[in-house]
Order: sequence, then C-alpha cells, then structure tokens
Amino acid sequence: MTVGTVTPDIAAWPPLDDDKRAPGRQLLDWAAGGDRPRLCLLRGAEGSGKSALLAWLLAGTVGRPGLTVHATVPSEGLTAESFAWESGRQLGYGPLSPGRLLDRVGADERPLLLLVPDLHRAGAGPADLPAAAPQTLVAELLEPLLALPHVRAAVEVGTSDLLTGHEAEVVDLGGSSGTASARTSYAELVAAVPRTADGRPDWSQAPDRVLRRVLDAALHTDDPYGQGGAVLGLLADPGFLVHGSAAALTALLADERVPVPGRLREVWRRAAPELTAHHTDSAERAALLHAAAAGTDPGLTEYLRPLARQHWWSTAWARRDHPVNALALVPGTERGLLAADPTGRLRTYDVESGTAVGGYGGSTSASVGSTAGTAWPSLDASEESAAAPYVHPTSVRPRSVAPRDGRSALLLDRSDALLPLVTEDDPTTAFALERIAEHHGSAALAGEDSLVTALGSGGSGGAGRPYAVVGDQGGTVHVWSLGEYQDVPRSCRVHEQRVTAVTCVDTADGLTLTFSAGADGSVRLWEPASAEPMPVPVQQRDALVTALAAADTPVGPVLAVAWNDGELHLWHVLTGRTRVLPWLRDCDALALTHEGLLVVGDGGGMHGVRLGLGVVWAE
Repeated sequence: MTVGTVTPDIAAWPPLDDDKRAPGRQLLDWAAGGDRPRLCLLRGAEGSGKSALLAWLLAGTVGRPGLTVHATVPSEGLTAESFAWESGRQLGYGPLSPGRLLDRVGADERPLLLLVPDLHRAGAGPADLPAAAPQTLVAELLEPLLALPHVRAAVEVGTSDLLTGHEAEVVDLGGSSGTASARTSYAELVAAVPRTADGRPDWSQAPDRVLRRVLDAALHTDDPYGQGGAVLGLLADPGFLVHGSAAALTALLADERVPVPGRLREVWRRAAPELTAHHTDSAERAALLHAAAAGTDPGLTEYLRPLARQHWWSTAWARRDHPVNALALVPGTERGLLAADPTGRLRTYDVESGTAVGGYGGSTSASVGSTAGTAWPSLDASEESAAAPYVHPTSVRPRSVAPRDGRSALLLDRSDALLPLVTEDDPTTAFALERIAEHHGSAALAGEDSLVTALGSGGSGGAGRPYAVVGDQGGTVHVWSLGEYQDVPRSCRVHEQRVTAVTCVDTADGLTLTFSAGADGSVRLWEPASAEPMPVPVQQRDALVTALAAADTPVGPVLAVAWNDGELHLWHVLTGRTRVLPWLRDCDALALTHEGLLVVGDGGGMHGVRLGLGVVWAE
C-alpha cells in the first residue's frame, strides 16, 4: 500500500448514497492506514452493498496518488490454488502456486493492499473435499498472507464467521440475511442453453449464470461420475471445456475420483493457470487449450484446431519429448532449427513441422572450445538413429547458441564461457569462432564488467549474413559477423546493468537492428551503424527478459520478448505496437521465422506457434 500524508478526501471519490456514506468513510479511513488493524472485514447480508463498496474504493484510487490497491481478487468459485494464480498475476509475479506466492510476497517487502470480494462464496469442486469450502482458502493462503507485516486486506465475508478470530476493523452494512436461494437443478440449467442444428448444447450462447453454475449442479445429480452421468457428459464436451467456468473445471479435475475422457486431466492441468485468467474470447481459450493438448491428446487437439485457428495465434506443432533451454534458426539450412537441452545435447529440427532432422554438426566429427581435438562420439545404432544428437563433452552445458551454419556455432556455456563448436575439417571457421571466444575470454579476465552474460544470433535468414550478438555484465552489446572474419566486434554500451538476452535482424532496407534486454527490465534497440542506441526503451517492466527473437516478416521487423513473469510479448517495430501472447508456462528460449512461426522452448519441450501476422496488430 502507498499511503499519503493526509487522509484521502471522500469528496474526491465517486458519490455514494446517503446510507453508504458512513461505511464508505470508515472503509476509506481504514485504507489510508495509520494506527488501525491490517484486516478490514466487510459484513452484511446479500444485497447490502458490500461488493459495491469495495468497487467504490477501488474506483476512487484510479489515477490518484496517495492510495494504491495492488490486487483485487473476486473469490466466488475460487480455490486456494486459483486465488493464488490470479493474485500472482496482479502482483506482477505471474501465476504461482500458493506456496510460491507466499514465498514471493514474503521476500517482496513492499507494502501491499489487497481487496477480496466474496470470500464467503469461495470454494469449488466436490463438496466432500476441502477445496469446496472457503475456510480452506482462508487457512492455506489468506491467514499466511495476513501474518506478513507488510500485507493489509479488505475482505468481504457476508454473514459468515470467516476471519473473526483476527484483530480487524469491521464495516457492517447490516441487512437481513433473508431466505437462502433455492438451488437451480442441473436439468433447469441445461434447458436454458440454446441448441445447435443437430441438437447439441451451444455453450457459446449459454447465459453466464449457467456457465458458472452448471458444473456444480451436475455434481448434485444422481451418480454424477457414472458412465453417461452429468459430470462426464460435460467433461466429454469440448464446447463446454472452452466456455465453461475454468475455475470450476480446475477444482473438479483436481479430484482423482472423477473419470475423464482421454488425457484431459493432464491437458487441463497444463493450461489451467492461464485459462483461469479472464479470457473472454472463446477462440483464445480454444487456442490455449489446443496448445496444451497438442502432443498429448490427439482427439482433443483435432477437435479444437478449427476454433483455435480462428484466433490470431495457434499451435502448429508440439514436441514434448525433449526439454529445451536454447533455440536458434540455422542460417543456410532449409528450415533448420538448432535446439539444446539441459544435458547439453544439440539436435536439429525442421522448423515447420518440428520433426527431428538429426544431430548437429554434420556427419563428421566435431569439437568444442577447449576440448578441440576431441571428437564427438556418435550414438550407438540402438539409440535414436537419424534423429540422434552428437554428444559433446559432459562438462559443456550450452544455455545459448549462435549457429554459423549447419556445422558450426558459438555456444554460451553455463560457466559463462563462450565456446566454438566446429567440425575438425573446417579450420577457417574454427579460427574465426575461436577468435570471438578468445576476445571475450581475455576481456573477462581483464575486468568483471566484460564477463559474457548473454549470447544471441540473427541476420537475414536463409543463406544471408549470420551474426552472433554478445551481451556482458557491464551492459555492453557486441555484434560479430559469423560469415566473415572480424578482429573486433562493433560494440556499444546499451544498458546500465548486465545484459540478460540479445538478438538481431537484417531489414529489407539494409539496416541491422540489434535488440537487447537489461537486468533493470528494459528492452532496447540499437542499430550498429549508428552511434547511439534508441534513446528510450522499447519496453520497460518490473520483470526480467528470459529470451528474445526477431525476424523481418512480410509486415516488417517483429521482436518477440519472453519475461520471467510468464508474459510473452510481440513488438511491431514499424508502428511500435505491442501484443501480449498468453502462454502456458515460463519461456526459456525463442526463435522466429520470416513467415511468422514462433518457436517457444522450455522445460516441457517445444511448440511451434503460427502467428497471423496480418491481424496481430489490426485487432
């Protein structure tokens, strides 16, 4: 929370009805801080205006200094897990598990003010499981959060006794509790859903109240889990998976007793942290679920593909058999993609299909850096045959790669050393790459600021000019040509802090655009032929960049940026417009083709994502 030096003026907030001015004043005084409890409970019967009062407080803080609400998490239908995901997103961490969220908030000592509407309506899933009760969310997340001295929260609890054992300011809006609303039956809810021409439920046209409540109602039918039961019927309907309540589906599928079609539980678990964000576009939800199903559940993948392809991005292929921590397009190789896994193995793939092509380095032996003269042994025929990688010495674990061609590359090892990867029958290339490694190795010995912290690649693609881009601890970016010998690079100090990622691209008008990210959360553009980088960052966020990739596409140069809070951004250089591509997990590596195929690599494998370049920035 950010607290001003004076109590906020209620007259600056939106007007309130006379009967709400006193509780509004009390809530605002509490939010302003001072010698008050860190917990404020909003009590009252249904319809008494509790949620509206929290919305009023939030609306008044917009654009006004002195009072900041850091997260507002409506809790109806949320479990501790889905509450943690949404809180993490709003606090800038990305979706996190409850334990990881508590760790991050505990380590982040900035004062936080949270608003929690509808806590008394929290919980989802089968009634006999703890996740169905709001008390579980309180015990697993809210109480531990409130135990942190820099966290304050205003929580709506209705007429329940939630959190009553804690010191709290109570804003009581009164009202009669009235009579509990009768539960609408599953049959009544389904009857309210329009039908397709062939008689199936059209969930895209279903009322919101039905989408929120129908799964809970299905759990109260006779034999809900049986063959042909209401629950299984909903889970077997991909239309409901796309349109139904993501929070309710997440809670239900966490119950291992529930039978599911195909590998839905695994697929949903992969997509749930992002699906439970507020994605109202059905094509986007389909694209997310389709991305999670690709390479896992063929039937669901094919069903979702037509709807996913209506979105501005969709998954073209997935390889879940090999985790990836480094990616780069291979210049001069037809649709070549070089990938390194955490064990250090290098493989090449066809970028359009994700099909493994073979080990990197051609058919001759190869060597790496200080191990020059030591051949890579080929794998036995009993292993992956044509798709097998060459194996370099076990001490080398590349975290970034910059290919020169299909036979040679620079590697940035986890030890922060640049290493040349060359075939032993190409001494000219070996000399050029070893010169680059020597230059930076000597510089690092002379000064800590010259320690290499990032390696990227780029150029014009195909048989054009390949580059290696090197970033260092002192914030300097160095550009090397891999197509011809250079004694020294073109260099510029682009950042005030260490460089975390780099890439470059040649444009149609003859420019070489170099992009780099710094430890201060900035992404910058530098054209090496000019004297200075662009004066303002391309982007500036309270997060770190984990990967960059760029390409000169039919709509002009495009930059892809992956952040450590899970966000994936696309920047259109000619217009400066940015688009967020929601993704399923943190990204470790990126590659982007001229045609707009974005390859995303992480600990779960690789995905090829087709971008609709003609509509990405038009919407």
